[in-house]
Amino acid sequence: VLLVRNRKQFSALGSKCPHYGAPLSKGVLRGERLRCPWHGACFNIRTGDIEEYPALDCIPCFKVTVEDGKVFITAKKKVLTLPAVTEHKQHLGLGMTSAFCILFQDLESSLRVKDTSRRCLLNRNTMLLLGGGVAALVCAETLRQEGFTGRIIMATKEKHVPYDKSKLSKQMHLKADDVYLRKPEFLEAQGIEFWTEKEAVGVDFQKQKVLFMDGSSQKYHQLLIATGSRSRFLKVPGADLQNVCTLQTPEDSSKILELATGRNLVVIGASFIGRRLDWAPRLPAPARDTNGTSLQPWSSSRAACLGFGWVQLPFQMLQNKGVKFHMKTELSELKGKDGKVTEAVLANGEKLPADVVVVGTGSTPCSAFLKGTSIARDDKGAILVDLRMQTNIPNVFAAGDVVTFPVALLDGDRSSIHHQQVAEAHGHLAALNMLKRGKELHTVPFFWTTLHGKSIHYAGCGKGYTDTVVKGSLEQQKFLIFYIRDGHVTAAASLNCDPMVSLIAEVLYLGKQISKEEAE
Repeated sequence: VLLVRNRKQFSALGSKCPHYGAPLSKGVLRGERLRCPWHGACFNIRTGDIEEYPALDCIPCFKVTVEDGKVFITAKKKVLTLPAVTEHKQHLGLGMTSAFCILFQDLESSLRVKDTSRRCLLNRNTMLLLGGGVAALVCAETLRQEGFTGRIIMATKEKHVPYDKSKLSKQMHLKADDVYLRKPEFLEAQGIEFWTEKEAVGVDFQKQKVLFMDGSSQKYHQLLIATGSRSRFLKVPGADLQNVCTLQTPEDSSKILELATGRNLVVIGASFIGRRLDWAPRLPAPARDTNGTSLQPWSSSRAACLGFGWVQLPFQMLQNKGVKFHMKTELSELKGKDGKVTEAVLANGEKLPADVVVVGTGSTPCSAFLKGTSIARDDKGAILVDLRMQTNIPNVFAAGDVVTFPVALLDGDRSSIHHQQVAEAHGHLAALNMLKRGKELHTVPFFWTTLHGKSIHYAGCGKGYTDTVVKGSLEQQKFLIFYIRDGHVTAAASLNCDPMVSLIAEVLYLGKQISKEEAE
């Protein structure tokens, strides 16, 4: 149990974040808002309700009473096993708060979701959500939580209910149902229809109707497009050979792990997906003999545009584990035997043995089915939305990887941010505005990854940064980096410095500015 004191008020909550189990006693507390130290999820300490993602569930609350200067917590099966008390205080202009962690055993404190409305057959309105990812999932759940009793349909080309895609490259040995965010029974209980292997191929916005590949169609009153993005395809000879893979689904993850065991693995691209893949096949014991090679077609300055000035560190960490990098070169051709890839030929003539090739050269929005319609898209195919997730078409919203949206930290400049937390925030806001709530997006992007058991955290948006302030040591793999644009911090990244990135995210969320001088 986490006992929190906010000024003179006490609250008792579940002590672990329902996302990945982070200890909330080490989080960031401001007023009634508690932010997870690992991935930035936020909870209301008075109600336990989720207020910011990526967590989907709320945390339990317990009754607190104060008598004669003593604090009493009331919960079922109150068995005190270890009276541990940990005090956490925070600064940076957020005021002084305290949190104490008291460990109990066998408390009835299971995860919970917000109260929801039930489906009513008398309500003929239909909310059609295209996509099976977290943006559509959060939209569907929010609609029910906010009182919508009509029909909700999620339609996806996937075979599965929504799953945690970040685990596909981090824990490749897991089965599909091990990474499900919600079980089919949960969606059914919420009155959410979930259509699998149902790919949209067109939309008639005038008739408010979506056409599907199987020839069927579905009318809607409000439409959410959250079809995500897909991996870019290779455009070289041999790209159609067997064992040339992309990582999109649980089946892809299992296939890559099986094929790569004891084999020569070549990863095309050095994005974070690619770099996690360089290490992921080594995690399960059967795959320890995998020989990893990564080909990066661009200079490292290209990666630095993402806002990671310390981009070389992950390369060094992987090189120390035997992964070989070929920088500033391009793939010229893939050669094979009996239809299977055997060799990757580089532009400089070098040949790399390749039993398996994984393509991680970026992604493109899944919006081709909208070609020829009047919906506004940019030159990359991303759908243009405003701060309410509204497109230029009435009653049509979009969210997640498929959109480009105004970013407050960039002074309203548009950007596409492919982070789970951002997609969930989009889905939540889209649902509110489908219900005519008139809410605008207010979130701080939060990204994380894991490499060799070390967690890298990043909050904000570093696009267009012109300067950095580094605290700590990159060489010692313990640091905090501030990214500066127009004299103020717009993003921060850290390794082994929790909960600093969560603290900075909260400062940015509150609309406060951190100057370069303050960062120094």
